[in-house]
Amino acid sequence: MEKPPAPKAGEHWHYEVVSPGLVAGYLVKRVLFEGQSAYQHIVVHDTAALGRLLVLDDKSQSSQADEFVFHEALVQPSLIAHPNPKNVFIAGGGEGATAREALSHRSVERVVMVDLDGQVVELCRKHLEVFHRGAFDDPRMELRHEDALAYLEKTREKFDLVIVDVPDPLEAGPAWQLFTREFYQLIKRRLNPDGMMVAQSGPTGPVYAANCFTAIAKTVGSVFPVSAQCEAFIPAFQTTWGFVIGSLGPDPRKLTPSAVDKRIARRVASPLRYYDGVTHRGMFSLPKYLRKAIAEEKRTITKATPVFIE
Repeated sequence: MEKPPAPKAGEHWHYEVVSPGLVAGYLVKRVLFEGQSAYQHIVVHDTAALGRLLVLDDKSQSSQADEFVFHEALVQPSLIAHPNPKNVFIAGGGEGATAREALSHRSVERVVMVDLDGQVVELCRKHLEVFHRGAFDDPRMELRHEDALAYLEKTREKFDLVIVDVPDPLEAGPAWQLFTREFYQLIKRRLNPDGMMVAQSGPTGPVYAANCFTAIAKTVGSVFPVSAQCEAFIPAFQTTWGFVIGSLGPDPRKLTPSAVDKRIARRVASPLRYYDGVTHRGMFSLPKYLRKAIAEEKRTITKATPVFIE
């Protein structure tokens, strides 16, 4: 059996547990930063296969090779489904790439990004310019470093889309309360008519879905009149990844490929590399095992009964 090549001087292998019994390894050519913020452990790697890689609490968050897949899949379906999105709220999104995708829409007038960990954001501004592409300097962008839940509790501003782009709900991590029914109910109160929300919702592969994704789907569905789920394969994550949408009006599943392509041509100012009408249809065509797991899911995530992934 072929073994991984021995690292050269200054290189090393970064190993990450994907699931019990499965480990992924990345050859790191250089470590640009490693340290501890007030909230989490942060590493920025240059890797041989994936390019620049952001790792938080030993979990890969974004890689240069495929971040466009994740961020277009997270943001574009909801913005395209909305009839006229103008105001967008982002919870998390430290790399700036989520804001980049929202700001690509000509109709968007304001993006409020609230990320608790200012140190992560500053490191991303410095080391991940290829991800954010200047989004932090866009005059439509407002960046705040505070708790997203607390911000939404105190503001009376209404939004057309709320994007939840925070790390997975780890018990020791800072973000699990942003996956609860209480938080989704708060989002619902902060949405305009026809408003929508979308949350990155964890892995959807056959051995992962029950950890997190199906519980988030059940929870969002208990709050919003329209709930839709989609997925995309993210090579850096070694699996398909899920996104759960809650809507007060538009149903993204009803858009035809041609309608998606027409809206992209009319609304989106910068080229998309992953998302178009055909991709949209594929993202919402969930496999049978996943549809079955969502239908049979019994858990609803609340502050009293949180669901944590491994």
